[in-house]
This record gives sequence, C-alpha cells and structure tokens, in this order.
Amino acid sequence: MRMVFSRKGFDSSAGGGPSPIVDGRPISLPIPASAGLSRTSYGELGLAEHAAAASRGKLGAADLCHHDPMFLPGKRAVLGQCGAAQTHLERQGVGVGDCFVFFGLFQQQGERPHHRIFAYLQIEEVLPLTDAPPARLAELAKVGMPHAIGLHAANDTAYIGTGQVAQRASDSLRLTVPEGPPSLWQVPQWLFGIGLSYHHRADRWRDDNRLQSVARGQEFVADAGKRKDARDWLAGVIAEIAG
Repeated sequence: MRMVFSRKGFDSSAGGGPSPIVDGRPISLPIPASAGLSRTSYGELGLAEHAAAASRGKLGAADLCHHDPMFLPGKRAVLGQCGAAQTHLERQGVGVGDCFVFFGLFQQQGERPHHRIFAYLQIEEVLPLTDAPPARLAELAKVGMPHAIGLHAANDTAYIGTGQVAQRASDSLRLTVPEGPPSLWQVPQWLFGIGLSYHHRADRWRDDNRLQSVARGQEFVADAGKRKDARDWLAGVIAEIAG
C-alpha cells in the first residue's frame, strides 16, 4: 500500500494565506481557478468571507476556484491530477488500493500557521480523462470537477473512491511541530523506515521523529507495503477524520 501526502488548498503563494480553522473546524480553501476551467465560485461553496480574509481582499464571492479534491455525498471523493505531479504518481506506482492523505496550511485566529491533515481519499478507481468514455466525463463535469470540465494537460487523471473531510482540527492530525515552523513536521516512526518521495536527503530526517519537509511540491509518496504499523497509523487517521 502507498500513502500519498498530498498538499492542497491555500498557502502564501496559492491564494495568499493559510486556510482558516473556524470554531475548531479546519476549512480548506480551494486555490483560485486558472484558464476558466471551473464553474464553481467561492460564494457558491459558502467560502466567500474566508477566501476574502485569507487573500487579503484579492478574492471574493464571484471568483472561480479550483474545487479539487471534491467530497461528495455518500462519503465519495474525487481528485484530479495532471502534469508533473501526475507523472510522479504514475512513476511511484500509485493506484487502486492506495490512499491520499490531504494536508494543507491552516491557521487559527491568534495562532501561527501550521500544516495539518484535513481529509483522505482511498483509491477505488484510476480514470485517465483524455480517453475516458464521454458519459463518465459528463458525469464528473456535472458535479463540477475542474479536470472533467476542461482538460488541463495530456495526462489528466481522476482518482475516485471513498473519502471524507475532518470536522475538527484535532492535535493528532497536525503535522507541524508545536513550535513551528510549518515545514518542520512530527511524523510516525515507520516513515523513517521507508522514506518519502522528494525527501531523500538524509539531513531532512531529524532526531525525535522530525522531518524537514520540502518547500514546494504536491504529491509525496510513501510505499508502506504490508507494514502493520503504517496501516495502523493510516487507520487511526481515517478514524479521526471520520469522527
């Protein structure tokens, strides 16, 4: 089994600031849409006020957003990926049975920004969109999936499966160490044993199970195989998200 630590939502460069934690609940703000390949605005998602605050007034209710990943009724989820990030997922062998663990930059009022896990997607289907049946594309476009509305690259792909968003910002889903900075993470011991893509430099792996995460990048893959400790950790994350 592979786990993909997948960076999503606002940050200092995409959107302008961290996503908020409101009344103890993390609210991941989708990044602004590009090339008009969206039908969903921040206002339609009920995120206008939060987007305006995080972007310092640059974004508002009428602005379109890249609503991806999407979490649908019945604990269903879909993620679109393309370009270099999708090529990386393919080369790492990510597929059915693997799991995306979504994280992003968040901030609670009066506190410093930090990285935290906010959702997951267990992959049941990998659907290349460039040659997908028209009916499937129409189905995904109908719910507003940006990559189905218009292809972003020649390798556009949809990952479909079960998934949910966390309803509380619990300490167990926080990645950043208490004193920060956001990119310094507290990670499980098993991750030291198998590593993480884009994190091959030995000096990134520090004492006390700390990892200096890379500054940029979207998809970081850990091949956990059949390790029980890794599977138990993931089960705990999913249980915490499911509430």
